[in-house]
Amino acid sequence: MTSLTEENYLKALFHLSSKKGEVTVKDLSNELAIKMPTVTSMMKKFSEKGLVKYESYKPLKLTEKGSRAAGLVIRKHRLTEMFLVEKMNFGWEEVHEIAEQIEHVKAPSFFEKMDQMLGHPKFDPHGSPIPDKEGKLEWKQFSKLSEAKAGDLFELQAVTNSDTSFLSYLNNKNFYLGLHLKIVEIEEFDGSVVVSFGENKMEVLSNKVAQGLLGEILNLDS
Repeated sequence: MTSLTEENYLKALFHLSSKKGEVTVKDLSNELAIKMPTVTSMMKKFSEKGLVKYESYKPLKLTEKGSRAAGLVIRKHRLTEMFLVEKMNFGWEEVHEIAEQIEHVKAPSFFEKMDQMLGHPKFDPHGSPIPDKEGKLEWKQFSKLSEAKAGDLFELQAVTNSDTSFLSYLNNKNFYLGLHLKIVEIEEFDGSVVVSFGENKMEVLSNKVAQGLLGEILNLDS
């Protein structure tokens, strides 16, 4: 059984691997804000447990066992977020920190019941896929709003992060998953995007925000 600290390492490895492909001890050290010798020591321990492939000065790689263990922690986190939103009426901007605590509960039946009550959801409130009972995660290919062209219709299906500040920003704009955004104009100078939605609503989004919104681009001219 993995400890809370080990679970946090596994999650960080999983997320970094998904973003970068290869993960170094330095990457992991920066992500967790933990000194490199401490990270190295933990990776040697993980290697002995069969959770990672570790060799000095080479990228780290989660083993099948390690990926499963990481996936199960992420499953608990994302199920908890969904439960907090769907059953307890929390906002999607409020649930990440709570789920960070609950994900370490060592009671599989607790999360199984949660899954049943939710009707076995495939995605969390932020549009991220929920790993299955074996810790396997089925990735969905999204487009970024920043990749759309003027005239396209974009359906918002996910966000790149669950930071409270970012989600609160989207709340203030009345953005939510499932919202359709019409691309009115893209500013050549800085990549900002003008969108329209709802009943004559219009917003100007920075390129940074546009890169953080994921979904499906529907080309209305095709």
